Amino acid sequence: MTLGTTEVWLLILGLAVTTALVKAAGPVLVGGRELPRPFMRVLSFAAAPLLTALVVTSVLADGRRLAVGADTVGVLLGTVLLLLRVPLMVAAAAAVVVTATLRALT
Repeated sequence: MTLGTTEVWLLILGLAVTTALVKAAGPVLVGGRELPRPFMRVLSFAAAPLLTALVVTSVLADGRRLAVGADTVGVLLGTVLLLLRVPLMVAAAAAVVVTATLRALT
């Protein structure tokens, strides 16, 4: 299925409006009230799994399927270096160099 330019811009506009409505729903519904304690406890635990899912799907996604590639190796190397307490800039630079080298070789 191929979309024309008009359809693409309408889709982008629709997604932007939907995003704004979803973001506004929280403050409108909750207002100045404090949320119940069990709800706050669930919210406090939600950030880490959501971020993990985002990173995993970004690193392992290759179009329509899961795959391991150069970017996966780079992220793995950066993670290991950070766990070994290597400075962030050094770990990021090493991950970039390894990823670029592997992409150049394939």
